[in-house]
Amino acid sequence: MFSSVAHLARANPFNAPHLQLVYDGLAGPSSSPAGPPGPPRRSRNLAAAAVEEYSCEYGSMKFYALCGFGGVLSCGITHTAVVPLDLVKCRMQVDPQKYKGIFNGFSVTLKEDGVRGLAKGWAPTFIGYSMQGLCKFGFYEVFKVFYSNMLGEENTYLWRTSLYLAASASAEFFADIALAPMEAAKVRIQTQPGYANTLRDAAPKMYKEEGLNAFYKGVAPLWMRQIPYTMMKFACFERTVEALYKFVVPNPEGEQLIVTFVAGYIAGVFCAIVSHPADSVVSVLNKEKGSTATQVLQRLGFKGVWKGLFARIIMIGTLTALQWFIYDSVKVYFRLPRPPPPEMPESLKKKLGNG
Repeated sequence: MFSSVAHLARANPFNAPHLQLVYDGLAGPSSSPAGPPGPPRRSRNLAAAAVEEYSCEYGSMKFYALCGFGGVLSCGITHTAVVPLDLVKCRMQVDPQKYKGIFNGFSVTLKEDGVRGLAKGWAPTFIGYSMQGLCKFGFYEVFKVFYSNMLGEENTYLWRTSLYLAASASAEFFADIALAPMEAAKVRIQTQPGYANTLRDAAPKMYKEEGLNAFYKGVAPLWMRQIPYTMMKFACFERTVEALYKFVVPNPEGEQLIVTFVAGYIAGVFCAIVSHPADSVVSVLNKEKGSTATQVLQRLGFKGVWKGLFARIIMIGTLTALQWFIYDSVKVYFRLPRPPPPEMPESLKKKLGNG
């Protein structure tokens, strides 16, 4: 069994080094016909990059701090902006009999709570996801550089998808610890009528009832939801950007933010699908006292964990696209180094050429 799994892993065209080299036309003598060399390929560093003055060095503390700030803005603003949709989605997950669909959910909520009711939970959402964004984007850049230094230049290029997956998973581990308390408060406010209307009311009440466990009992399901989500978000984004620059927009001057938005939306759709079952478990778990993630999962069943998926695809697709757009805009505004899509190192080209 393990040999067949290993064979499949080696045959994965998305990540396998040998097939990546074939794809790049540099895997061996048969990869390209003999003939006069074509014009030199223009580096995506671009001529503009040579004269552009960056505000800091790539991988410096200032670089990481500003990336973290970009994460605060991208996650805090976007998640707060979609609180009404998130509220309806959570209510559909915990009470599907009452909230039968996205439009019905909005109708029932407006009828019972008015327009102001759609903003319930905005404060823990803003605080929690700002903290999460700080760790998610800031630590992603840290771990990406850290793992790249461990691998070396050539292996970083060959195994870049694995690098994106490992760096994003590591960053999200810490980001969810920062998010968990506010996420728990948000779900209580949004899904338990009469429990609390504000964070100031909810937090002391939760602590009095269950202690610190009330804020962190959902951290394991959060990891289940957010780590696959973030791995997909970053790896899919990075590879989509690379593909768009290679096949659609070979000259990225003046179009980088458009490419960022498109790649972000594509990544967001996949993120929503991958993480939705765990998201349903988190919503129900934070609403109930004394339940475990396993008990909730068994009770919901296969069909139950997919409730609210359409709403979440709309929310997460838009959310992820806007997050990447804001994050990249922050990098542009603060003149942070923005490495171009990866290209094969010269040393590897020489090795393959000599081979």
